[in-house]
Amino acid sequence: MKPIILFEDTHIIVCEKPSGIPTQTRQLSQPDMVSILKNHLAENARNHTEPYLGVIHRLDQPVCGLLVFAKTPFAAKELSRQVATSTFHKHYHATLCGVPPKSSDTLVDYLVKLPKENRSEISDAKNSHAKKATLTYTITDDLTSSELTEVTIELQTGRHHQIRVQMANMGCPILGDTKYNPQPFPYGDRLPLALCAYKLEFPHPKSGEVLSFVLD
Repeated sequence: MKPIILFEDTHIIVCEKPSGIPTQTRQLSQPDMVSILKNHLAENARNHTEPYLGVIHRLDQPVCGLLVFAKTPFAAKELSRQVATSTFHKHYHATLCGVPPKSSDTLVDYLVKLPKENRSEISDAKNSHAKKATLTYTITDDLTSSELTEVTIELQTGRHHQIRVQMANMGCPILGDTKYNPQPFPYGDRLPLALCAYKLEFPHPKSGEVLSFVLD
């Protein structure tokens, strides 16, 4: 599989992840973005050593959209610092089942990851295993006749299944989400998860120039 690369230099690769392909997996029989990109780098390398590729952030397997990877340890450290300090901005499109109570709002919850079930759930802030999860959504198209709502979402944190859990907890789960939506296909047709990471904005780890990438 050939990767869809939007930008590449000596420090980073920005690519598009298709739905159904994991960012990284331990299953040797299943292709993931890390192995796909390492093959791409190896084909263009001048030597035969395994290329370096740093995972900076992830998308759930059913989620499509933009990812950035580091090609050097220096870039990985700097991009990870940006993620930790919220100077690395991730934006999503989503179609929700239902209509949010406000046209725009910031949601703050505490999430606990359940590894054995590959799920996360809302918890009390006093739970020692809970991590703060913050996002901001804005309605872009209120399809009230079909009880669907299109929104844009900006993540301030990057927790496991964060958008899917917080939207479901608000009473507006994502269309096609078989894990957190009790009726993922309200019209009878099996649909992909209606969540896409459509925009990334961050300073280049070396030059500091603010880069912005948007999917059409």
